[in-house]
Amino acid sequence: MRHWLFHPFVYPLFSALGGQARAEPEPPGNYARRHGKEDEERILISEVLIRNKDGDELEREDLAAEASAALKSCRPNSALTLSEVQEDVHRIIESGYFFSCMPVAVDTRDGIRLVFQVEPNQEFQGLVCEGASVLPSKFLEDAFRGGYGKVVNVRHLNDVVNSVNGWYAEHGLFGLVSGVEILSGGIIRLKISEAVVNDITLRFLDRKTGEPTTGKTKTETVLRQLTTKKGQFASRKRDAETILTMGIMEDCSIIPQPAGDTGKVDVIMNLVERPNGGLSAGGGISSGITGGPLSGLIGSIAYSHRNLFGRNQKVNFSMEKGQIDSIIRMNYTDPWIEGDDKRTSRSIMVQTSTTPGTLVHGNGQSDHANVTIGRATAGIEFGRPLRPKWSGTAGILFQHAGARDDRGNPMIKDFYSSPLTASGNNYDDMLIAKLESVYSGSGDHGSPMFVFCIEQGLPVFPDWLCFNRVNARARKGVEIGPTRLLLSLSGGHVVGSFSPHEAFAIGGTNSVRGYEEGAVGSGRSYVVGSAEMSFSMFGPVEGVAFADYGTDLGSGPTVPGDPAGARGKPGTGYGYGAGIRIDSPLGPLRLEYALNDRRAARFHFGVGHRS
Repeated sequence: MRHWLFHPFVYPLFSALGGQARAEPEPPGNYARRHGKEDEERILISEVLIRNKDGDELEREDLAAEASAALKSCRPNSALTLSEVQEDVHRIIESGYFFSCMPVAVDTRDGIRLVFQVEPNQEFQGLVCEGASVLPSKFLEDAFRGGYGKVVNVRHLNDVVNSVNGWYAEHGLFGLVSGVEILSGGIIRLKISEAVVNDITLRFLDRKTGEPTTGKTKTETVLRQLTTKKGQFASRKRDAETILTMGIMEDCSIIPQPAGDTGKVDVIMNLVERPNGGLSAGGGISSGITGGPLSGLIGSIAYSHRNLFGRNQKVNFSMEKGQIDSIIRMNYTDPWIEGDDKRTSRSIMVQTSTTPGTLVHGNGQSDHANVTIGRATAGIEFGRPLRPKWSGTAGILFQHAGARDDRGNPMIKDFYSSPLTASGNNYDDMLIAKLESVYSGSGDHGSPMFVFCIEQGLPVFPDWLCFNRVNARARKGVEIGPTRLLLSLSGGHVVGSFSPHEAFAIGGTNSVRGYEEGAVGSGRSYVVGSAEMSFSMFGPVEGVAFADYGTDLGSGPTVPGDPAGARGKPGTGYGYGAGIRIDSPLGPLRLEYALNDRRAARFHFGVGHRS
């Protein structure tokens, strides 16, 4: 239970009308209801003065002006009632500058003089703060900096108290100002109570009824996620967000309760679990199809379990099938390996896929057999938060990849006699060691983002590929009035022996718009930059204007077989245009119209933000 202990400011609202009568303070509203102003006797006042408690003039004219400005009813040559005088006494006190106020009526030959004898607060000379362990000292220094040497204003002091309480609420901490006192010498003492956790109890609630139920999640799985521990300060906001980020809780509320007379709190966490998963179906669009969006439609079916063994471990099995695309994937993820204190995650993946080879080996042989790329991949990755907003991933993957024709038969050369594998065999085998570092801001699409990835092919056997590939992406959003400018830049380079279909493809919906997928170039190196200006139109609809530029840095001929040169790809190009985006349950739907530097126009349709 919260107790507020404020300094005992004295409000002696005495009225000595006629020089004798003295009344205790009473709220004006209550007095009016009990007596009614129309029933009170009115006394003519000839003069109204502001004086100190000894009856002398105030030394500070500004304080006298503050007291006079607070008066509403009491004016010279006016007939006043007792309640009107009391109301003005309240107004003087509520101005915040005065410790006490006593109205005194004095008979003079010119009539009755009403004197408000006030006692100003002390001048602020220092601050003593007790009990604040997590509240930054600079926060209090900034709050009181403008008040040194000035008369303490109680209203301003209350604003400071509210701001301190607001700081604790904003940071999700259980703390508040429990006492304020003005000591002799103008020293203000703040007493702050910060709640220390005595115990944490988890309570699972039924999704439909809200009644307590037995949870499927193990207690230690939830407790280890919390930044608040027993004996530490409670952090309500941060811990609730952390629990929801796990992805297995639908709702989380944290309720503090006093732990007896210990001054600590018991924290009760009410948790509502999400369904563990099940079958789902959906669809999408392949970025490798250049014959129109409908021909690139993909259907999918998946089974997932997001809380295996009650330990937040996740298993997903999915199948996707399109006109050409086909992906079967099984993934197991443990977001926090048991016994590890660094929050290390582990992910094991097995996948087989068939994807169009048009990004590198298309755009020039539309009347001939299509090239598809078949891959079988298996690997394990470990991830860990490195510092705030930074995370790192390390892993190793094995890949068995090769090209096929329409009938599924292996191909080692395309229509232009360019090789389709680096080894000369039907398939290329590679063991890839991977390191990746990611910086992400708030997680919104317009927040800063940086990704750096390096992959090394390990030649365990003579025919296995040996290469080094580096890739980086950066994004930054800037608010300009009602619009947002989003700048993005990506680039990469690969050295060594690598499959031609693994070349960096430039052009398309997520690259240089105005070109078909991969139509600008395919190289060992690439740089793509983009600038987008977006603005709200109405409801969920947003307008966007954009410009893209991409280049292979002259590296197209260094790709085995020079597939880009055989197809007449320019290697450099730019596009610009405009479009609309609609926020939908499936994610942002993008419809864009772009012109390229070759005066060709093209519509682009996509789901989700640009990668």
